[in-house]
Amino acid sequence: MMSETILFFGNERLATGVATSASTLEALVQAGYNIAAVVSNYETARSRKSRDLEIASVASKHNIPLLLPDKPSNISEQLKGYGAKIGVLVAYGKIVPQSIIDIFPHGIINIHPSLLPLHRGPTPIESVILEGADKTGVSIMQLSQAMDAGPVFGQSEVILHGDETKQAMANTLLDIGQTMLLELLPGIISGDVVAIPQDEAHATYGQLLSKSDGMIDWTKSAVQLEREIRAFLGWPQSRTTIAGKDVVITKARVTDYSGKPGHIITEGKQLMICCSEDALYVERLKPAGKNEMTSEAFLAGHRHLLEDLKKI
Repeated sequence: MMSETILFFGNERLATGVATSASTLEALVQAGYNIAAVVSNYETARSRKSRDLEIASVASKHNIPLLLPDKPSNISEQLKGYGAKIGVLVAYGKIVPQSIIDIFPHGIINIHPSLLPLHRGPTPIESVILEGADKTGVSIMQLSQAMDAGPVFGQSEVILHGDETKQAMANTLLDIGQTMLLELLPGIISGDVVAIPQDEAHATYGQLLSKSDGMIDWTKSAVQLEREIRAFLGWPQSRTTIAGKDVVITKARVTDYSGKPGHIITEGKQLMICCSEDALYVERLKPAGKNEMTSEAFLAGHRHLLEDLKKI
C-alpha cells in the first residue's frame, strides 16, 4: 500500500455533457494514497442542469476536504500547508499557474484523453470524433504552464471504429487513464519513470464548443453531421426543427439519398433529411419537452404535421 500524500485537481468530466463516477479519485484512495484535498472547478461545481458534482460525493465518502476556489492561486498557502509532494489532475477545466505547479516537488500529473501532441485543448474527445480519426488514446503527462504541452510519461492507444459516442469514449479513456496512472505513479514519484518531451511540430488543438455549435447545418455533408451527433451528445446536442417541432437528433446514420439540403423525406416508418452530400437516416430523436424516441414513434405521433412532406 502506498502512503504518499496527493492533492487531487479536477472533476473527472473529460468532456462536456458527460457523466462520471469520479473513479480515478476512488482508485487512488483504494490504492492507499493519502488524498489531502480535492480542488475542483468552481463553475463545474454548479454544473449544467444542477447535476450533482460526482467528485464531491466521493470526497465526502472518504472525508476528503473539497476546495472550490475561483482560482487555485487564491488558496496557494492552503495548498502548501498540506505538504503533498505530488498532484494529480483529471479534467480540472482551468489553467493551473506555474506558481501552483511549483508547490509540488514531483509536479502535477495529468490524465489527458488523447495521443499528445494531438488534440490538445478543451475538447480532445469531441475533436477525435469530429475528424473521423481511426485511433485515439490516453497520455499521462507532466502538467506545464502551456496548455497540454508538458512531457509525457506514457501513452496507450485505442483503435476507433467510427461509431463511438462521446460518453462511451470518455468512459473508456478514463478507465484506461486511471489504470495507467496507478501503474506509473510509483515510478514517477521515485524518479524511475522519466517523461519525454512532446514533438511541437505535430501539435494540434481542439476548440471550445458553444451552444450554437449544436444547431444542425444541413449544407454540411451527412458524414460530418453524423459525427457531430455523436460528438455533441449531452452537450451542446444536435438540434433542428422537423415539421415545426424543435428536436435533438441523438442517433443517425448516413444513407446515399440525394436532395436539397434540409429537405425532409418520410418513407414508410423511416425519416430522412437531405444534406449537401447524401442524407441522414434519423434513428432516434428527442422532441422538446419529451423523452427520447425512435423516428418511427415520432412519425406516428406527428402524421398530421407531416402531410405536406413528399412521400416516396
